[in-house]
Amino acid sequence: MLLDSDAESDVAYELCQVVGRAILPYRSSGDFGTAFFFRGGDDPVGESLLTAADLVVGSAGELGLRASVTEPAGVAPAVITEAEIVPGWARFAGDGVAVLPTAGLHRYAGDGGWRWRVQPVPAGIAAGPEVVARLGADASSAFVLAHGVREDGSRPLEVAIERVVRDGDAVLITTELPPGYVGAPVFIVQAEPTGEVSPYCLGLVLPGVGAHPVATFDRIRALLPATPGDM
Repeated sequence: MLLDSDAESDVAYELCQVVGRAILPYRSSGDFGTAFFFRGGDDPVGESLLTAADLVVGSAGELGLRASVTEPAGVAPAVITEAEIVPGWARFAGDGVAVLPTAGLHRYAGDGGWRWRVQPVPAGIAAGPEVVARLGADASSAFVLAHGVREDGSRPLEVAIERVVRDGDAVLITTELPPGYVGAPVFIVQAEPTGEVSPYCLGLVLPGVGAHPVATFDRIRALLPATPGDM
């Protein structure tokens, strides 16, 4: 569904309010990217952190923490190193996706005297096969929530309003995104048979040149364990 510019701005604003605290900056081996929390159900045991598999190499990754995603204020560190989290990332290179069960993240926070204050992307808006199938060669509005990389090294939360198309089995963002956007969630809106318009998390951004493939949630769901770990 292609929206006009005013409607796109409204959707971008609402997404930041609803899932802005799901999004975190990630860095590994000099590559900048984005990761995000996803909750597969009402039980927090079904929660995972997702990013692109190409970003997750070795144990040198770092997850950045914004002040808004932890409480109480001033207790959490600015960065969590990947080596401190058990269990670690599971890489699914064929699908381009990496999955980190968040049990270890919550244990790490508890041991440090703080807790997470995040807004995981909920399972209810994860795009299923029918949502992906409705995409076509005609461009649809796409919203990428990511932590870009500024010249001074800062990594603010940003929203890129782009275009997404489906070409056969491939779903693509039609332009090249700035540094830091790989691994970020991609959102769309679609008209339902009832006439209502619904938002969906289409999937996550994969590396690309000139355009970016999207690992769609109909693929990602098959990779998520039923119980990622004990809280």
